[in-house]
Amino acid sequence: MKSKESNKILSTVTEERLEKLTRAVEKRTLDLTLVAENINDPHNFSAVLRSCDAVGILNVHRVYHSGQPLPRLGKTSSASARKWVNIKSHDSIETCFAQLRQEKKKIYTTHMSKESVSLYDLDLTGPIAFVFGNEHSGVSETAHRLADRNFIIPQVGMVQSLNISVACAISLYEAYRQRKNAGLYDTPTLADDTFQEVLQEWVQK
Repeated sequence: MKSKESNKILSTVTEERLEKLTRAVEKRTLDLTLVAENINDPHNFSAVLRSCDAVGILNVHRVYHSGQPLPRLGKTSSASARKWVNIKSHDSIETCFAQLRQEKKKIYTTHMSKESVSLYDLDLTGPIAFVFGNEHSGVSETAHRLADRNFIIPQVGMVQSLNISVACAISLYEAYRQRKNAGLYDTPTLADDTFQEVLQEWVQK
């Protein structure tokens, strides 16, 4: 977008709102993302988007290959988060993972198995993608097999189960904690052209 057009767009908002939008874009990252595989409940997915927004994720990947119609997100339940998080759709886990590999991301799935490690033993300061699966069956066997590591969230209760949106929030905030301690939120990480593009899009929302 040309500079004159960019300035015209930015001039349409108040200085206070522009500062708020700018501060939020400064915290956005492309190095942390989340993959939602076959998540059926729109309310759960909406809650996942809110957590992604809260920790500065710009892009979320939605993989749906269950053979059922893609669940629609409600206009009100997720509207606030959907405005600030880009949703990239895929019809197979292989195509999604191929894109993540091109972005040099490590892929971590939540999966109960003997080789799974604790969430808190993972180094989450590099480019990573968390993968969360269906509310009932979890991630697919393909996702499990193609991932770099499988992890669990340690629990000491009887049920040994967490709602998908809760599991996402816990995992994302552990990544946030590690990345904040490493200073990764101290300065903007988006390239200048991407930063301006995102800011201009947000101003118009």
